Amino acid sequence: MGVESVVAVMTVKPSAFAAPFHHLLTRPVVEVDGLAYEGRWGTWEIPLSLGSGAPGEHRVTVYFRYRTQRTARLGESWVDIAVAPTERRVRLTARLGPANGSTFRITAHADGLDVKRTPGAGG
Repeated sequence: MGVESVVAVMTVKPSAFAAPFHHLLTRPVVEVDGLAYEGRWGTWEIPLSLGSGAPGEHRVTVYFRYRTQRTARLGESWVDIAVAPTERRVRLTARLGPANGSTFRITAHADGLDVKRTPGAGG
């Protein structure tokens, strides 16, 4: 088989002020190249295979929704990254701001990782 893969280690955090609310009532969602992964607040891994273009360029989008919602994209932000061919693990942190209506601030950490565009809202 020999399929190479990259693992994105995502840390998704609400602001400390709003953390009790978010841990109880909301779930974060991370999309990589349009494929959504719903998770929990904290750190989790998302595998990227060559089939999704890894290594290479990827769009990472983070948002949250209330537990009863299936389509909402609240606090949405995105960043485009380029993963080097030698990279096998990249770390990304997404932190939600404290105010109602805040968006996520996404930062990337890895050797061989290049943020291609300033993080922004929408897409």
